Amino acid sequence: MGLRERLGKEWFMFCIVLAIVLAKMDPSVGAKGGPLKPETTITYIAVSTIFFNSGLSLKTEELTSALMHIKLHLFVQIFTLAFFPTTIWLFLQLLSVTSINEWLLKGLQTVGCMPPPVSSAVILTKAVGGNEAAAIFNSAFGSFLGIIVTPLLLLIFLGSSSSVPFTSIFSQLSMTVVVPLIIGQIVRRYIKDWLERKKPPFGTISSCVLLTIIYTTFCDTFSNTNIDLDGLSLLIILFIIFSVQLSFMFLTFFFSTRNNLGFTPADTVAIIFCSTHKSLTLGIPMLKIVFAGHEHLSLISVPLLIYHPAQILLGSLLVPTIKSWMVSRQKGVKLMRPTV
Repeated sequence: MGLRERLGKEWFMFCIVLAIVLAKMDPSVGAKGGPLKPETTITYIAVSTIFFNSGLSLKTEELTSALMHIKLHLFVQIFTLAFFPTTIWLFLQLLSVTSINEWLLKGLQTVGCMPPPVSSAVILTKAVGGNEAAAIFNSAFGSFLGIIVTPLLLLIFLGSSSSVPFTSIFSQLSMTVVVPLIIGQIVRRYIKDWLERKKPPFGTISSCVLLTIIYTTFCDTFSNTNIDLDGLSLLIILFIIFSVQLSFMFLTFFFSTRNNLGFTPADTVAIIFCSTHKSLTLGIPMLKIVFAGHEHLSLISVPLLIYHPAQILLGSLLVPTIKSWMVSRQKGVKLMRPTV
């Protein structure tokens, strides 16, 4: 990695820290209902910008190719909606004999049942230079699938069920993911030559959106009065969540780099982020519906409220490391190809 790239990464890390510090200083600015109105600017405008940006920057043939990558899609969806919640359930059987609050443990199980997010995995995959088209498809498809599968998983693992407003969630996902992506692809057809000649800073735009999401997410977390736990319980939950994230990222990396599966390094990057990230945007509304009126709803929500900013922070910190690995592997593959 050259000096310019290293300086860019160091500056991005500084911006992440600055965003968190600013969120801690005055969380009301970026929290829901605050001046920045994240319930509109982030949920709709920022997410729509991400997918319009992707539609504008991605070649149509890359998206078409991604749709046909069935093996990758199966890997991601089975891992995030089957392997993830089942492994968490087994892990919680061991933790159930400890003194950790049982409702926090149930909250960890709800994290495992959640679908992937529609934005963070795509942004981080793009930041690394991975298979962005595959990340877009799996994030969008996983979110739509989660509308049906997540309530079913909560019923299986926690015995909780309720009616979920499928129509409204489906409509929101369509308007913020599918429509902007299609519009971006349509616009690209008319300005393709200009895009290839000028090369707009799509990566910088995505990084700025990511920093905004990090800032508002931490504002929302710091301003949440429901996180009323003693310091030890919070430390334990933080440790468990970071351990779970790192462990699952390693597992997806280990399995997806096996030669017999045939995934490229760029595919592996998309798999790592799409398989291990969980949606707060879809998760919290679902919890409020499924556990409506439950006296311990606030405690059940805590692990997801922590998991979401933690996955963005951890993913952002690992971007340079994963990118260095991917670039070195791609160079190695090119050197191994026989010359004709």
